[in-house]
Amino acid sequence: MAVKTKSLRRSKPNYIYSIIGVALVLLILGIMGWMFLNLAQAGNAFKEDIRISAYLRTMNKDSITQIQQYIASKPYAKNVEYVNKEKAKDIWNKDNNEDWNKILDVNPLPESIDFYAKAAYVNTDSLNKISADIMRLYGDQITDLQYPSGLVNNLNERASKLGLIFLVVTVVLCVIVIISIDTTIRLAMFSNRFLIKTMQMVGATRGFIAKPMDMRAIINGLISTAIAIAILFSLIEWAENQFPQLKAIHSNTLTLILFGGMMLIGVGISLFSTHRSVIKYLKMKLDDLY
Repeated sequence: MAVKTKSLRRSKPNYIYSIIGVALVLLILGIMGWMFLNLAQAGNAFKEDIRISAYLRTMNKDSITQIQQYIASKPYAKNVEYVNKEKAKDIWNKDNNEDWNKILDVNPLPESIDFYAKAAYVNTDSLNKISADIMRLYGDQITDLQYPSGLVNNLNERASKLGLIFLVVTVVLCVIVIISIDTTIRLAMFSNRFLIKTMQMVGATRGFIAKPMDMRAIINGLISTAIAIAILFSLIEWAENQFPQLKAIHSNTLTLILFGGMMLIGVGISLFSTHRSVIKYLKMKLDDLY
């Protein structure tokens, strides 16, 4: 009993070190995951900020309303609006940072129905299909449907490259995190090797020995995850206060998924590494423990 008590007391600091070590590793993983999610959200926000204009030939208000309602009913469309000549002029002046009243007496801009496509549809193939569909139905009432195709192509190419880079970095980081957590747990369990062997020698079964240590591993994993999530949450709040643009692309669902992934990795690897270490020391001979 004295040996057991002494061993347990000696193991407590190692549990503390392992909890802190695992928490720091999970925090690094969480920061990278948050950056990856924000990159994806920012890319979607940029895509959904691209204006698509269907320039009108008809001046019939009923026909314009019909076209507007048709586009609004489609799953790809958001923020569909009718833009008359005055509003088109305001948009042009805002985009070009000047007022043409000093040069022109008439307004040459056509009226249009403007809308934005959801991020999943902002690619050349989808936008071409959307354009063909609208022109097929209302080609006699619409002169043209335009969007900045060069910007769409450039945005998709850059998003794909950055996404691939972050994906590779994330996968490599996940491997490093798993190895780091496994090493940290195994080092913590190393100090308990004599306790494990002593319990086996006095007749304790493998399940009896492993169960409390597995439970301890789950608790330690939850504590490590809670510490990492608390620090990451504070960093996210600070970053969003410093850069309000981050709040606009913030997603509670994705953040919860990130926190859930951190918990799964923290608890899962802690449990796996602890159980594996226990089984390893149970199979070793007493002389090999020294």
